[in-house]
Amino acid sequence: MSERRPLGPAERAVYTAVLAEGGRVWFRDVTAEEAPAVLRLLEYGLLVHHTEDGTLTAVNPRSVGDRKAAELRAAGMELLGRAEHVPTPLEELAHAYDAAPRRSGRTGVVRIVSDMEEIRSRIVQIEAERREEVLAAQPGGARPAEFLAQSLGRDREYLEAGGRKLTLYQPGARSDAPTVEYAARLSAWGEQIRVLDEPFTRMLVFDRQLAVVPARADNTSAAFVEDPAVINVLLGIWERDWERAERVRWSELAGAAGKLAVHEQVGRLLAQGLSQRAVASRLGLSERTVAGHIARLRELYDADTLFQLGWQMRGAEGMSGE
Repeated sequence: MSERRPLGPAERAVYTAVLAEGGRVWFRDVTAEEAPAVLRLLEYGLLVHHTEDGTLTAVNPRSVGDRKAAELRAAGMELLGRAEHVPTPLEELAHAYDAAPRRSGRTGVVRIVSDMEEIRSRIVQIEAERREEVLAAQPGGARPAEFLAQSLGRDREYLEAGGRKLTLYQPGARSDAPTVEYAARLSAWGEQIRVLDEPFTRMLVFDRQLAVVPARADNTSAAFVEDPAVINVLLGIWERDWERAERVRWSELAGAAGKLAVHEQVGRLLAQGLSQRAVASRLGLSERTVAGHIARLRELYDADTLFQLGWQMRGAEGMSGE
């Protein structure tokens, strides 16, 4: 296993500068002089480049040290001594990380974040540091297409590295072709995804040590919780819901979804409450084409409006056992 060159003053300076900006900066703002140091930090894992929004995020040096320690242990018993100690440069940067200002409010060990961009960035940062297990509860039906595209690669890398992930969906996910395909692929890589036909709270729990839950009913802010007592309560709720949830053969559903006629796919999405424009975007069709399929469905269901059509189709799906 090749050894990384130790970090120098230039890398330390760039890393602490990122921390001074709250742990996230724009990749486009990196100067030519800073570029070599940024590349070294990316190689080392102390920075993560998020291509979806063009930002660089600082990673906790302790998680990098833990990952390096695991690699050293795997290399052989002769490296065990080295694996027990975080390298000095990382320890120095860990102190800088702990002392850096944070943009979110903090009360004890519960951190409230109200900025949606910061919530998303913080979760991505936590995902980059996760090592063992993720428990997720994702209420709603279809998963947003942009979410599916952005998370698929990260989740595959995590699962193939030996991570464990358990996820709860609601029944509407089973009738959304992109979500079914996404779930089928993740299931093939080792993720367990069940469906619970009752209300539940959105939740993410990382390594049973940190949870992310809504801080408001409208999901406009999030609470990042590290209090062990609160974590235990949330775990109890999640495990109760998991035990009541239904196992789903996502690969079989994916094959069935691929055989649906286009107008049937349009109908299923309308039954989930999506607008005509959202249906067109989800299926990659023009709104004019979707309008034609809707006209066909209105005639079939004898519906005068989209509301009536969606209502009748939801009733039809309920009677058919969807």
